[in-house]
Amino acid sequence: MKRILLACSSGMSTSLLVTKMKEEAEKRGEEVEVWAVAQDKAEQQMAHADVLLVGPQMRFMKKKFTVKGDQLGVPVDVIDAVDYGRVDGTSVLEKALTLINEQQRALQEQGGEK
Repeated sequence: MKRILLACSSGMSTSLLVTKMKEEAEKRGEEVEVWAVAQDKAEQQMAHADVLLVGPQMRFMKKKFTVKGDQLGVPVDVIDAVDYGRVDGTSVLEKALTLINEQQRALQEQGGEK
């Protein structure tokens, strides 16, 4: 199961996006857990995630989250503002899965695993 964490200002504005991502994953037969938290909970929740996607309104937090993500082996990126605004669960899910797969490939090449 792939675990996708979304972080936004309050943890509520991404709830519809979470729903759309889950619907798309189900259509694809992908086993995922997707959840959203407020920015102040993101760092502690990263330990339970395979990827962290940050809401575009919080892109200024990416650098801080990336430091923690590097320690945990969790890739961090910002959700595209257009995808976020359109609540495009398909595109955001695709981005998350791509980041997870790239991280897993890199770990395998290094001989380790998360």
